Amino acid sequence: MSNIEVAYTGQALDKILKNGVLRVGVDAGYIPFVMKDKKGELIGFDIDFSKLMSKNLGVELKVVNIPWDIIIDELMADQCDIVMAGITTTLERNLKVNFTDPYIVAGQTALVNKKLEGSINDFRDLNSVNYIITTKSGVTALDAVTNFLPRAKIKIFDNEITAIMDVVEGRADAFIYDSPFNIVLYPRYRDKLFLLDKPFTYEPLSIALNQGDPDFLNWLNNFIRIVKGDGTFEALYNKWFVVARWWENVE
Repeated sequence: MSNIEVAYTGQALDKILKNGVLRVGVDAGYIPFVMKDKKGELIGFDIDFSKLMSKNLGVELKVVNIPWDIIIDELMADQCDIVMAGITTTLERNLKVNFTDPYIVAGQTALVNKKLEGSINDFRDLNSVNYIITTKSGVTALDAVTNFLPRAKIKIFDNEITAIMDVVEGRADAFIYDSPFNIVLYPRYRDKLFLLDKPFTYEPLSIALNQGDPDFLNWLNNFIRIVKGDGTFEALYNKWFVVARWWENVE
């Protein structure tokens, strides 16, 4: 149980502090935000960030692994208190849930099969009926492919790794996805792929929470500001995005 005296009007924050538990909804598989290690345990930037958040709240952390296509519905159904899954703030999603200030700003980039190195120098070069693009279902990357590369053929997968392997094994030409994911995955497949690392969309990644709870939203925004200001955020970012040797322990 939390030892913080409850003096808040927001329902979610009040419940978290009374119950002594912060329930964080994630979708395991979004490298390096949330993934499983070889022991089957969840690790990643969002997991460490959630641990830090629960510590500052003075409560225990409960991570709830939820399929991506229902993660917002489960949040709205009170199956978790927040969602941290590398989720992009969009106006459409914002009609259903609230978002904090962004904690990371990303954008769509492309991992391209090595056979096209020299002929593909910009994401626009992929906008041709001659190319097959892969991505994951239900994400903003799919919107980006549809909007920016309408002439290309699209193959949609349920998870990112399967979509990437289609390119690695030559059944497709490029994989479009968020820049943090592609940047940290690229070293694993650099002999088969090359990276177009300049983002061509704006993707603010935020924490999602239910509407009607300004106190909880205020606390979360202040938490983000403080950890970014005191160096804690930078240390976590470097651990998962810069040093990035974690893939040796991923299943």
